[in-house]
Amino acid sequence: MTETGNPSQPAHVHEYTSSHIQVLESREAIRRRPGMYIGSVGERGLHQMVFEVVTYAVDEHLAGHADTIDVTITADGGVRVADNGRGLPVEVEKTTGMSAVERELTELSFGSKPHSGYGVCGGISGMGLCVVNALSSRLTVEVHRDGHRWTQEYEKGTPLTPLTRNEETGEHGTTIAFLPDADIFETTRYSFATLSQRLQELAFLNGGLAISLTDERPERPVRYHHTDGLRAYVAHLNPYPPSLVHSPAIAFESENQDETISVQAAMQWNTWSTGGIHSFANSTRTHEGGAHEQGFRTALTDIVNDCARRQRQIAADDEDITAESIFEGLTAVISVKLAHPVFEGSTRTKLSNREADAYVQEVVREHLTDWLEHHPDEAAAIVRRILSFSA
Repeated sequence: MTETGNPSQPAHVHEYTSSHIQVLESREAIRRRPGMYIGSVGERGLHQMVFEVVTYAVDEHLAGHADTIDVTITADGGVRVADNGRGLPVEVEKTTGMSAVERELTELSFGSKPHSGYGVCGGISGMGLCVVNALSSRLTVEVHRDGHRWTQEYEKGTPLTPLTRNEETGEHGTTIAFLPDADIFETTRYSFATLSQRLQELAFLNGGLAISLTDERPERPVRYHHTDGLRAYVAHLNPYPPSLVHSPAIAFESENQDETISVQAAMQWNTWSTGGIHSFANSTRTHEGGAHEQGFRTALTDIVNDCARRQRQIAADDEDITAESIFEGLTAVISVKLAHPVFEGSTRTKLSNREADAYVQEVVREHLTDWLEHHPDEAAAIVRRILSFSA
């Protein structure tokens, strides 16, 4: 593996250039072992192709350079993703004679772009664009940057044309259109419902980011834009107001002093469902949980027991309310963003960072304790709801 620069030091937001791309492996390896990079060659891997391109655009949003992503399922069965970020770097490297766009699309690389002060990357370690290109029968890229529109075409990861500078423009952003390779995938038909669910999820997780999805098979547009972030997500998951123990949802967020980890959380108890925890790391759903979810569960269990004793709903010498009772009927979303996430498994379903456990506990203890103290009636109702399951 060849690396340049220091990946632990995020670049300044105005210094995203070709020097920040670190070469790892060639596109031929991706085509030989596609499952290693997108999880499968079935429907899951097919949709992961879209999510990897969208992730690049989301990363631009996290860096403060994009607020709109438009996704289109094209009439020919391909996908087009457009954002209004900075645009992929277009300068040519003197040593290789290759443009930064071509490097990003043909070499497995880690694009160490800065994101909100730390190197958050929600895709496959920043390698997604190369993976998508290698597994597409054709791909076109259009970049608006440095006062011009730039274009290039590829076939199965190989450039058909050089990066071409076109007319002048004052716009900025990147558009990538690709057609998945039918020789690799078991199916190449995209599910509108699958894409829609994930894009709405990303809009919830990244408040202020507008994401649209259009299907040209026939056209069926949707647009997601949630300024209320995770509180809106919980409201979406808890759609029956009469069943809510308290409203609105409890929500808070925090970032550590070094800007290497941030936490967002929202939660609400209801009387109609068993609830559930939806956890994310760098906008990736962690279905198996991990350190951040464990920190949330530990802190919440302690806080609820402390609250119940302060309110004298349980005696000081009573046994603790069990975590099972506390989480019954609770719908919660916990999202962390880290500079260097460590996931278990190739499909990134469990977060291992110890600092996520500690920091989530710290944030939940501070903010939830404060909320319960300032909302005594709601706190009492929550404890009564929990005790009804532990009786």
